[in-house]
Amino acid sequence: MTLSAQNLELLGRTWLKRTFDTSWFLLKIMVPVSLFVALLGWSGLLEKIALVLHPLMRILGLPGEAALVYISGALLNNYSAIAVMSSMNLSLHDATILAVMCLISHNLVVETTVMKSLGSSATKMALLRIGVAIFTGAILNLIIPPSFAEVELFASGAVSQSAFWPMLGTWAISTLKLTGRIVFYILILMLAQILLEQFNLMEWLSRWLGWLMRIFGLDPSMSFLWIVINIVGYAYGAGVIKAARDEGRMTAAQGDLFNHHAAISHSLFEDTVLYAAIGLPVFWLMVPRLVLSLAVVWAERLRRSVLGRSMAVQ
Repeated sequence: MTLSAQNLELLGRTWLKRTFDTSWFLLKIMVPVSLFVALLGWSGLLEKIALVLHPLMRILGLPGEAALVYISGALLNNYSAIAVMSSMNLSLHDATILAVMCLISHNLVVETTVMKSLGSSATKMALLRIGVAIFTGAILNLIIPPSFAEVELFASGAVSQSAFWPMLGTWAISTLKLTGRIVFYILILMLAQILLEQFNLMEWLSRWLGWLMRIFGLDPSMSFLWIVINIVGYAYGAGVIKAARDEGRMTAAQGDLFNHHAAISHSLFEDTVLYAAIGLPVFWLMVPRLVLSLAVVWAERLRRSVLGRSMAVQ
């Protein structure tokens, strides 16, 4: 298929507009949230907030201080969770449970906002992810091999508290790097989507992975979105879904159902590799999330068939 200069110019404008709109949408949420959590950590309030979850951690078979790992992951991301995790005395049993919990319910504020823009109830998505994370932690505590508790994964001292300005400088540099990576990922993803649309490859992709989408309870047309979400993650890949939603290629109900899956299981590549790199078993990082995401979507479909509607944004 040959593209004229006019078509190329139009595609270029579409590409840049989608990239700018999505980057701005994500960054105006991520930067303030990241700064707020950094200030909480610096002030010591984050540790005090984590104290509330100490009893829950004990029920899940985890040391009480593990609450700080979960809070860090839930408010920020898996990188933050790993940073805190590496400062504690944790066994392979503890680290595996915490990793899966953080994989399910990390970056709650940002990702929940994105999910709301795609047609989901923000409250429902947040409660779903937190609830499934706790449920999964309890189940894993029962079924993970007992030998995991005998393997000491981390043995470090407590997290040190830095002065305010060095902390702020570290946060600013980290945020600038993250911003650059976000914009770069979105540029690539938007270009890939436009090319797939232009050369009519979406239909081929849907047929290729359609069988898997049907197993997960999703429409075959979600194939490309599913690939994107699992390669680069929710925040980075949300632009592709948001563009589909804004341009009328996905209904609110479809977006909401996709969120039920992706809320539990996304970034199977990047985040799984991240935790595998510190010695956690890939099987336990991936399989529970895939099984639970399948169960959640089919439970939601059953609920819809009974009630006749989805809990979408009004």
